[in-house]
Amino acid sequence: MEAKEALKEIKAGKFRPAYVVYGKDRYRIGQFTDTLTEAMFAPDERELGVVKFDTSETLIEEAALEAETLPFFVERKLVIVRDSVVFAAGGKEGGKLDHKTDRLQHYLDIPSETTVMLFIVNAEKLDERRKLVKLLKDRDALIAFQELDTAELRRWVVKRAEEQKRTMTADAADLLLARTGANMQQLAIEVDKLCLHAGEGGVIGVEETELLTVSTVEEDVFALVDAIASLQVERSLKLYRALLVRREEPIKIAALIARQLRIMLQIKELEQHRYSPQQMAGQIGLHPYAVKLAAEKSQKFKVARLGVLLNEIADLDYKMKTGAIDKTLGLELFLLSLGVQRGRSAN
Repeated sequence: MEAKEALKEIKAGKFRPAYVVYGKDRYRIGQFTDTLTEAMFAPDERELGVVKFDTSETLIEEAALEAETLPFFVERKLVIVRDSVVFAAGGKEGGKLDHKTDRLQHYLDIPSETTVMLFIVNAEKLDERRKLVKLLKDRDALIAFQELDTAELRRWVVKRAEEQKRTMTADAADLLLARTGANMQQLAIEVDKLCLHAGEGGVIGVEETELLTVSTVEEDVFALVDAIASLQVERSLKLYRALLVRREEPIKIAALIARQLRIMLQIKELEQHRYSPQQMAGQIGLHPYAVKLAAEKSQKFKVARLGVLLNEIADLDYKMKTGAIDKTLGLELFLLSLGVQRGRSAN
């Protein structure tokens, strides 16, 4: 069953006897659980109407027995079962407890009209070889919540801002995704923070997103590489020292500089084959926004110059790791050496 279909039924007041939700997207699983709970009960009914179990602590047959029992002082009952062993692929069925799944299967053959069972499985996949999983699959009760792709996340971020009567630009959404990643719980927090700052009817752009969200180490190193490209020695040193204040290791910083240079080299190669930014993102395995920025910065380099810098940073990496040079000083001297090239072409 698709999540949208299930939610449409739930909001219309139609509840199935059982749902099995699973996948990597814990945020949307939580949202589904909340929506189901809110649709079934008034706030003052939830304490009596919702019963929770965890198969790591309680036998599955106890959940089945609870499902058979009539609700107490409420019209319906929601039995929530958190699981990582009974349904999950790769999980040892039963784990430390000897779960009798036949008891639950018997209940599901003739489920109670006043009970809804919700199984929240902490796994990316279900073990479809198990009888219980096959049974619930036949009943169309399985709902997968896999992580959204970049385009879907961008739409979700923009829509969340719209629901709060704010407008988020596409570039701001891309920057937020590049900084925050695919964790929807964290994305929701960051979008709400930006909306609060913008105010009703406000616009959330790149400037606001840069101001109110934390840059990643990779982003700061990217700025450092940009300074290298422009032969801005003072700015390079300032950015480098800021990274040291954040307790980033010089060897790690050097590795990230090399990574950014390699990305630019890959982009220049792919551009020759007329790859689009979206195609390049898929080929390199980066967020499209990061590829867009890297493509812009790569215009400051020629292929030969990138090759020289990569050789220099590789040599420095070897010296730092073998103790031939002090790590912190070694990378600083590398950045200072760029000043010698100030009279040369940046290429």
